[in-house]
Amino acid sequence: MTDASSPTDVDALIIGGGINGAGIARDLAGRGWRVLLVEQDDLAAHTSSASTKLIHGGLRYLEHYEFALVRKALREREVLLRSAPHIMRPLRFVMPHDPGMRPAWLIRLGLFLYDHLARREVLPGSTSVDLRRHPAGQPLQGRYTRGFVYSDGWVDDARLVVLAALDAQARGAHIATRTRCVSAERGATHWTATLRCDPGSGASTLHTVQARALVNAAGPWAGQVLRDVARPAAAERLATRSLRLVQGSHIVVPRSATPEWTHDHAYIFQSPDGRIVFAIPYEGRYTLIGTTDRELHGDPRGAHASEDEVAYLCAQASRYLRRPIAPADVVWTYAGVRPLLDDDSANPAAVTRDYLLEHDTHAAPLLTVWGGKITTFRQLAEDAAGDISRMLGQPRSAWTRGAFLPGGDLSGWITTSGRPDEDFRRFAAAVQSRWPWLPAELALRWAHAHGSRIELLVGAASGLADLGEEVAPGLFEAELRHLMQTEWARTADDILWRRSKLGLHLTADQRRQVAAWMVAGSAHTRGPSAT
Repeated sequence: MTDASSPTDVDALIIGGGINGAGIARDLAGRGWRVLLVEQDDLAAHTSSASTKLIHGGLRYLEHYEFALVRKALREREVLLRSAPHIMRPLRFVMPHDPGMRPAWLIRLGLFLYDHLARREVLPGSTSVDLRRHPAGQPLQGRYTRGFVYSDGWVDDARLVVLAALDAQARGAHIATRTRCVSAERGATHWTATLRCDPGSGASTLHTVQARALVNAAGPWAGQVLRDVARPAAAERLATRSLRLVQGSHIVVPRSATPEWTHDHAYIFQSPDGRIVFAIPYEGRYTLIGTTDRELHGDPRGAHASEDEVAYLCAQASRYLRRPIAPADVVWTYAGVRPLLDDDSANPAAVTRDYLLEHDTHAAPLLTVWGGKITTFRQLAEDAAGDISRMLGQPRSAWTRGAFLPGGDLSGWITTSGRPDEDFRRFAAAVQSRWPWLPAELALRWAHAHGSRIELLVGAASGLADLGEEVAPGLFEAELRHLMQTEWARTADDILWRRSKLGLHLTADQRRQVAAWMVAGSAHTRGPSAT
């Protein structure tokens, strides 16, 4: 963020570049408000890139009688799937029935509610299957003969955040990454905030901005922002709620560890402790297994999967899979810290995943986001933008329910059918047909990542040579420049673990090659963090 382009007066200053902050920025900008979003690290650098990557209603939340939350999330599934069919897709889940766990009648009742709490047009309903005959039974131990199948969705969580930020920017918002709000002084009608921008060069700069409203969407740091940034007086007035930081860890193992798994369904496994563990096809060659629920009392930046959590996930998956999963099979782990609204539950797994928007209007408006889950981000953003608009004295209409995220409108490429998954398959085929010189794997990855915006990436290229040097297998200079110039990428981790998951497919030496290129390339590649 540079002095020439930094706004000095905005309607809303948003602290936090996770999914909630980006979603609120998008919604507010689309209503015509002047918006500045600041994120101390990269977009989706923490919780929002470390989820189980599901768009789901939360089947297990029914056991905690959270019917309103489940209904809200179920309503959002198909809204989101339609908005971005390139980064989201329907996914079928298989729950093997363990007679020693939940009884079959209870599972059937839960699935009936799951099918009918909200209207479905895209996702098929639940059914029971004979695992002795269904392909989903092949990777499982022979004692599991009966199962239940239901629908939810999968999402590329980090790219969802980037797309929301891109849409916000296209509608006039300013997005400033590597920028920290170090203080915010409250007046009767405005906040005066001091921002520190650290582009990574070692020379940080300070910038002052006035905002009519302050939005605290800092996720696990929301309480800290109230205490240290919005000042103690504000924190005391808003201390009616608090967060519980619950760590959820995940492991990734090669698909070769379960060679019998030849279908495209995911699994939901019941654990003796009452929790559930997902096993999900991931990145083509891998399986993602998670998650845990462990209370975190330290700094969220230090979250990592512990040896005990890795062993726990391996053990729970091995209770079901024909071939046991061992810690030695694990090729990658990650942990996200979920900022959950504290409801005094003794069990971290039972803490509500719902959100609360808390506002204070005794002076310049302050809105704090407590809790939330990725599936309800659009609804949360709509609620927040409505609240902020009213606090600013000018209610403005909601607009995101039927809107596409960037790249999600495929109608310029194909005749859409109303089935997002089928539309994407036809779009991917059209991409390969238009640019037959693109390697099939690269064309599919770009189609997934960019959707109809893929033309911005390919540009005028007519062959692989036009994409520049292949810095690492499947990663060309043209893509690196695009991500740095248009998607706020500044480091190799931004690209290899958030804008893509190429880091999972590359060797350590190849990842270092990407980092070296970016250090050299950053001198001549000016990106959107300058906005």
